[in-house]
Amino acid sequence: MTVRNTRLRGRLLAGAAIAAVVVLGVGLYWFQPWKLWQNETVREALPAATAAPTASARPGAGSAPPAAAGPRTVASGELISHEHATTGSVKIVRLPDGSHTLRLENLDTSNGPDLRVLLSDAPVKEGVAGWRVFDDGKYVTLGKLKGNKGDQNYELPPGIDLSQFTSVSIWCDRFDVSFGAAALAKA
Repeated sequence: MTVRNTRLRGRLLAGAAIAAVVVLGVGLYWFQPWKLWQNETVREALPAATAAPTASARPGAGSAPPAAAGPRTVASGELISHEHATTGSVKIVRLPDGSHTLRLENLDTSNGPDLRVLLSDAPVKEGVAGWRVFDDGKYVTLGKLKGNKGDQNYELPPGIDLSQFTSVSIWCDRFDVSFGAAALAKA
């Protein structure tokens, strides 16, 4: 083997090593496998919105103000597993001020890159057939998943027509796949 061949071989090995490090770095950034072992637990209470005072609640109106109605569940469902084992319940709650909140209770799923909460018109299907459907039709992204475990709230946009949406998905936006989903039934 000549000196020239040895140098060429060394350069090729160095180039291959650099390319391997770049590919490994991009792969780690894209997949973020360490998140599979990191749990983020969230313990949020249901928001306590208050109703606006009514005309009969004015001072001197001659009667005691009516008691504000508490939060009311208008739809609910149980999460099923898709790409990752997922359990917990989903509720859409109407608060006394008329606003709506989506509430995840006792959520337990895997962590992952770029997880979102989607309200969708897609039907919830078990198995692989249900993994990729939640962004095919009408959907609203309610925000990044705050944690992969616990209880958490997501404010719904004002004026949203809840009759247009039938399901909720814990959605991995990076890989366009549902970790788990729930069909919503009216309460």
